[in-house]
Amino acid sequence: MILKSSKIDLTIEQLNVKSFIYFLAELQNLLEYIGQQLVEIDETVSIAENVTAGFLQFSFSQIKDASKFFKGGITVYTPEDDVSLFGVDPEKVLFCDSVSPVVAEEMALSVGKKFKSDWSVAVTGYACPVEESRHKLYAFFSISHHGKIILSEKLDLHSRTIPVKAQLYYSEFILGCFKLELDKVRADQKIV
Repeated sequence: MILKSSKIDLTIEQLNVKSFIYFLAELQNLLEYIGQQLVEIDETVSIAENVTAGFLQFSFSQIKDASKFFKGGITVYTPEDDVSLFGVDPEKVLFCDSVSPVVAEEMALSVGKKFKSDWSVAVTGYACPVEESRHKLYAFFSISHHGKIILSEKLDLHSRTIPVKAQLYYSEFILGCFKLELDKVRADQKIV
C-alpha cells in the first residue's frame, strides 16, 4: 500500500474553525428556510430550553423578520423553575432531575400557552456528563403544534463530546426536526 501525503495543509485548529464556519452557513440556510415557511403559513413559535442555554432562542432571533413569527422563549436551569414556570409536576421533576420526555413535553405545551404561539419547541438534557446523568450525554426534546405534541425524541451523544458541541448538535438537530414538521404541515395544506 502506498500512502500519499495530504495536500490539505491545515492544523487541527484551522480544521475546527472551517468546520464551525461551514456549520454556521448551513445553520443560517436552515433558519432562513424555517422563517420563510412560518411567514408563509402565518404561524408563530416559542421556545423552552435548558441544555441549549438559549441557543435556540438566539437562533430564531437571527432570522430576518423574526418578530413576525418568533414570540420568545424561556431558558431555565433549575427543577424549581420547571415547576414554577412550566407547571411540571414536582415529583416528575425531582425523580429525573428535570430531564425526561414528560418534562420536555410539559415544557413545550406550557411555553406555547404562555406565548400564545402556534408552535412550541422544548429541550431538556445534559451537555456534560454528570452523576445525575450516569455520566452520559442525552437530551429530550418535544415539538407541539396548536397545543398538541407532534414529536418527542431522545438524542444520545458520546460522553466525550465537549459541552459546546453537544449544545450546538442538539440545537441543529432540533431545528432540522422542526423544519421537517413544518414541511409536513405545508404538504397537508397543499392537499386541502
